[in-house]
Amino acid sequence: MLSAQEKASILVEALPYIKKFYGKTVVIKYGGNAMINCDLKKAVLTDIVLMKYVGMHPVIVHGGGPGITGMLKRVGKKSEFVGGLRVTDEDTMDIVEMVLVGKINKEIVGMLNNIGGKAVGLSGKDADLLMARKKFGRVPAESGEVETVDIGRVGEIDRVNPQIISTVIREGYIPVVAPVAAGEGGDSYNVNADSAAGALAEALKADKLIILTDVEGILADKEDSNSLLSTIGVNEVPALINSGVIEGGMIPKVECCVSAVRSGVKTTHILDGRVPHSILLEIFTDKGIGTMVE
Repeated sequence: MLSAQEKASILVEALPYIKKFYGKTVVIKYGGNAMINCDLKKAVLTDIVLMKYVGMHPVIVHGGGPGITGMLKRVGKKSEFVGGLRVTDEDTMDIVEMVLVGKINKEIVGMLNNIGGKAVGLSGKDADLLMARKKFGRVPAESGEVETVDIGRVGEIDRVNPQIISTVIREGYIPVVAPVAAGEGGDSYNVNADSAAGALAEALKADKLIILTDVEGILADKEDSNSLLSTIGVNEVPALINSGVIEGGMIPKVECCVSAVRSGVKTTHILDGRVPHSILLEIFTDKGIGTMVE
């Protein structure tokens, strides 16, 4: 147990960061193990409520892939992926929307309210918050070239109308956004949560974008957990991708961070959501954790 003096020292260390980020908007992509493990879930959401109480404006964009896969399995439907994107036909889109908007979103809102926060659940379709166009999958052809394939109701963000988020924040609530977007014809689209969080951070001119993952951050040597790159510049990213330091599912996360920084978001962070209170450690301590892309 920490002594009273140690607790006081922690608060003193946090003070300049509380002052620095007071009134600032922070978009948090909430996903991975931190959404599955009950203790981690409570730690993450407690961090977010604390951020709100010290004057910050957290905005949550959540994923829900495992929940969607589980529900599809329950109704006897197989999950298919192309290039990491879920093939989303009409029936699958109905389940995606039901799980993300009707179940997971409301569970997060309920937990935040129970912890002591005031949260409001939204989908990208509310007030045309997220507008999307159809996204095609990309697969290697026998010729060695890459060809595009139709993967159904999968979308990429075309534009963001953030007024509803600004209104919710102004009224003192924490917005919780499910990444289901609207198309021009009123169709629903399944959108990657990382991309949705990045686009929302750009539109809100957020001070920070935080992406929670199931890894420590970006490692210079994947076999050495002590080789964490605490900070990388956007101009370093292409070389890190070409050298294989950044690979696989980390590439779209980092590219999302790069796009956000170039669009005016001051800093972006890739954090290990398996570490309890990782958000507080990154924002309110001198050392921080994870990798910052700036």
